Amino acid sequence: MSAARDSDKYATSAHYGGSGRISRAADRRSLTVEATFSLRSEVRLVTDVFAPTTPDLAEVYRPAGRCAAIVDATVDRLHGGALRAYFAAHGIPLTTMVCRALEEDKTFDTVRRMAAFLGGEECDVARDEPVLVVGGGVLTDTAGLACALLNRRTPYVMIGTSIVSAVDAGPSPRTCVNGTLIKNAMGAYHPPVLTLVDRALFRTLAPEHLRHGVAEIVKMGAVDDEGLLVLLQRHGRGLLETRFATTGEDRGLAAIADEVLFRSLYAYLRHEGTNMFETHQDRPHAYGHTWSTKFEPVAGLLHGHAVAVEMAFTATLATLIGWLDEDSRDALLEVCRDLGLAVHHPVIEDLELMRVAQESVRRKRGGSALWAVAPRGGLGKCDYLAEVEDSLLAEAVDRHRVRCAGFPDGGAGLGMYLRDARWS
Repeated sequence: MSAARDSDKYATSAHYGGSGRISRAADRRSLTVEATFSLRSEVRLVTDVFAPTTPDLAEVYRPAGRCAAIVDATVDRLHGGALRAYFAAHGIPLTTMVCRALEEDKTFDTVRRMAAFLGGEECDVARDEPVLVVGGGVLTDTAGLACALLNRRTPYVMIGTSIVSAVDAGPSPRTCVNGTLIKNAMGAYHPPVLTLVDRALFRTLAPEHLRHGVAEIVKMGAVDDEGLLVLLQRHGRGLLETRFATTGEDRGLAAIADEVLFRSLYAYLRHEGTNMFETHQDRPHAYGHTWSTKFEPVAGLLHGHAVAVEMAFTATLATLIGWLDEDSRDALLEVCRDLGLAVHHPVIEDLELMRVAQESVRRKRGGSALWAVAPRGGLGKCDYLAEVEDSLLAEAVDRHRVRCAGFPDGGAGLGMYLRDARWS
């Protein structure tokens, strides 16, 4: 029977909902509960998010009467003044925790400190009160997890200040911290209720961070939207040189930048957003995220370069099994290299590491199969590899090594290492 409830009178949050049914066995010795959980998560492209005339943040926090925010330390140095001036202009009290957010900070200790700030006397955030998170991908993952744990579910608004946090980690439902030598090993499904994407914030990104973030856009073009990939082929270098049309006065390029961001977000969210709790593994946005989860921390690569190396390698693997022709594979490699992304790294030649990655990811994806994403039938389309046998893995690694040996740099990327680490 249905468990009736007055949803308006007793609701704990305006952002989440749910319903359920309970049934009892005729012998009165067992009970079964079926429940559903609902949420609404919105993503908006905005212009000059911290300009007092931009209403989006004020519309969220004026009714709450205040704002508790977690802000990346680098972002606070660059944009903290504008953030504080915005809330002052609207007469909304603002309390901030400024937090360093490097890859080495992606730990439970960081999450614990964030939760202590939000739940402590200074803030004591209510269960229905949206926290504001302003920063890049690491802050997105850690602060999102802190919100997932606080009050067992606290809503948050995300302002992604990097490409990765704007189009991928920011609107993603997956919040996480790293495990020992494996990316994003532990976390919870908890998307922001609102993500604001303002490419004006990309103006202050270091070139290497801008470049490696674009890999997440290449990913969606390669396996879901060929038109997006064509835009990157034609305009990708110009977007990097102008920090997504935030420098200079090229209105045509500005419109292209908006189109690239929107298409990337749409391609990502139409799969990720509608599969919010990863109940199915037909996930195009997992392209580049199978073997790289293990070799990225071992090699010390920036995330986008690790993703690009796997995308390129998987495209070569796809040519071996007849899913992709070599011309299409080479076109993908050309896009990546034109953007300065790595397409090969010696770390993938460690076959034992690659096999360990497969076993780890297989368990993470339910244990029934690997479900590695690979292009099939041309770029902009994909399928899923249930298994990659050892012999095929070895042949693909060798074939890809030979292909990339023809490049003067062996397939390396520009500024590809995390804090200039080196693989050894």
